[in-house]
Amino acid sequence: MCPDTRRSKILYALPLSLLVSGEVWAADPEHSAPSNTSASSSHAAQKAAKNGKAASESVEVRGRRISTIASSATKSDTPLIETAQSVTVITRNEMNIRGVLNLNQAIRYAAGITSDLRGGGVGTRYDQFQLRGFTVPTFLDGLKLQPSTGYATAQTDTSRLERVEVLKGPSSALYGQSSPGGLVALSSKTPLDQKFYGDIAATGGSFDLYRVDADVGGYATKDGFVRYRLYGTANGQHSQLSRTGSRRFSISPSFSFGGNGPTTLTLIGNYQYDPENGTYGGAPLLGSLVRAPFGYLPRNFYDGDASFEKFNRRQGAITYIFNHQFNKDWSFSTRGRYDDIMAQYRSVYDSGYYTGPTTLARSAIQTNEHTHNLAFDSAFKGKVYTGPLTHSMMFGFDYMQQSASEVGLYGSAESMDVLHPNYHMAYPTLSPWINYQTDSHQIGVYGQDEIRYKGLVLTGSLRNDWYRSNQLNRANNETTKQAPSQITWRASGLYHFNFGLAPYISYSTSFQPQSGLVSSNGGANLRQADPSLGKQLEGGLKYQIPGTSVLFTVAGFHIEQSNVLVPVTGQAYNTQSGKVHSDGFEFEAHAEPYKNFDITASISIQKVKDTSTGKPLMQSGKGNAALFAFYTLPSGPMKGFGFGGGMRYTAKAYAGESSYGQGSVWVPQYAVFDGSLRYDLSQLSPSLHGWSLAASVRNLFDKKYIGNCMSYASYGQAWCYYGERRNAQGTVSFSW
Repeated sequence: MCPDTRRSKILYALPLSLLVSGEVWAADPEHSAPSNTSASSSHAAQKAAKNGKAASESVEVRGRRISTIASSATKSDTPLIETAQSVTVITRNEMNIRGVLNLNQAIRYAAGITSDLRGGGVGTRYDQFQLRGFTVPTFLDGLKLQPSTGYATAQTDTSRLERVEVLKGPSSALYGQSSPGGLVALSSKTPLDQKFYGDIAATGGSFDLYRVDADVGGYATKDGFVRYRLYGTANGQHSQLSRTGSRRFSISPSFSFGGNGPTTLTLIGNYQYDPENGTYGGAPLLGSLVRAPFGYLPRNFYDGDASFEKFNRRQGAITYIFNHQFNKDWSFSTRGRYDDIMAQYRSVYDSGYYTGPTTLARSAIQTNEHTHNLAFDSAFKGKVYTGPLTHSMMFGFDYMQQSASEVGLYGSAESMDVLHPNYHMAYPTLSPWINYQTDSHQIGVYGQDEIRYKGLVLTGSLRNDWYRSNQLNRANNETTKQAPSQITWRASGLYHFNFGLAPYISYSTSFQPQSGLVSSNGGANLRQADPSLGKQLEGGLKYQIPGTSVLFTVAGFHIEQSNVLVPVTGQAYNTQSGKVHSDGFEFEAHAEPYKNFDITASISIQKVKDTSTGKPLMQSGKGNAALFAFYTLPSGPMKGFGFGGGMRYTAKAYAGESSYGQGSVWVPQYAVFDGSLRYDLSQLSPSLHGWSLAASVRNLFDKKYIGNCMSYASYGQAWCYYGERRNAQGTVSFSW
């Protein structure tokens, strides 16, 4: 890829992701509890949800937040059956059963997801996926994980997470700058209401996988007023590409003060060091998706240079979560986080085209980045009663700030003979490329009212955002400024019948600041681009079998994104005439656990179209389907033995236009299978109490497939990424 091309892509794409803002309130620490909570607690929570009561009344201390409760859609513990929006919950138990190692693997079974945009076996240093056809932001403990202007973006090790929530559709009314597709909310493990507990696990598997995870916590004071929890991991693995691999060391201590009282403070720290993290390259389209004259490249083809390859990332964070309950109706919550992320990236990668029958052109890049992020959110929540109506109200304020520096070098590298690759060629000579300093600030105020009357739930949300960004190009001392503001809102209605059915309808909006010059009069006058605007109409049905965690959801949606930038051929400016439409249907079923049976099923059909090109958005898929079931034997000689498996189907995805005479490039549909086993060894002997074995395998039959591609006909460049190969792992663990 030439410097101008790559630079243009960063100028347009990365600042967009930088400007996306918002936040999700994860479950407050006092709502967490031991994972071995009694079944009566879960049933109490389900009964409360059925009666329209706040589920937190039942699960505040003893009850583990089950899969039928979510916080992301309303910033409160509203039962999913009474939430007029599509939300998918992935619990810690589900991640453990499937042997999840990263966020892409965690969300693979959710409807509307196009996961593994880098194939699943390559580029795992970032969590790259689409939701309803759009790239979406990620939040941790209620605060956004802000992406950088380059490659210094944090990644959360999923083993330190308690749950994942996928919120679908525009949600700026509560979260500010965000994607029309939705967002993903992550919740960290925090101290539990137990005197002493822990878990130590050792994992080994394919491609020399090794992991050691430890999670220990308990009371720091006799009465539990102060509690602690310490999680840590050391892990590594070779990737499916030759000569590449990853290593990670992470520690996450947390403390909570206040016990079960009305005022609590939780502090969460994290330090993560990735001395290496695979490669970010891929394979040329010709030779992977399309047969080349020499045939196909193997799945372990590596396009880089082993002696030059480097990705070193250090990230540290400190988070606080403060809650105060004034009385039974009113409370105040505030939270904040400081992130510090440093990344050094150096790589040789293929340029996406050949210079000879088997000679692959290559380029080289090197960056050094440092990002400082601040995020805060505070809100008052309470209830007001007006006759027969109950108003659950919330008024909040949030602030987000980022300071990011990036220095980059770029150059060409020696070409590679793909049939006889040499992974130790001479170091490329690189030239100064980019030198940016970006500072941004975002302020938002919001309010929400949930009105309840018997089974009727009406929700209205309103928000105003102010955003300011300054990007200094140190190479030419030019500054690009933005200062947009936007009002967004959401309105929804739902009726929860006593027998478990809940039809709903909702309308929501979003906005995203975007970088670029715009002209509406042929270039006579230029101005900075306005934000793109999103709106969605969604309707659906939910049904929860009373007294159980079995939940079914059916939803149909229409999303429209306007004010999208459209490049003007041969000019350095754009028009804002573009529109993107996303229409689809989704179905999900979930039960965890139900009579020793855990099941997740999903189907989505979607059509995404960019009106400026008449084509879908690049890498957007036509939909997906998935089914995962797991059963634990309740009695007999194999009591405690669990087994299950799943199937993941991904429909074809648009990958751009090709210069190889292929026209539009479509990645073919594919289906792969997974399997899992678990066994509680205490069933063999009481002396083995706490010990367990687990095994899982992804892509059970080692199917060869292309995960995704990117093709740019105007540049003559195209890349593809092979899907994850069969990857098996086994774990022995001890918990107390």
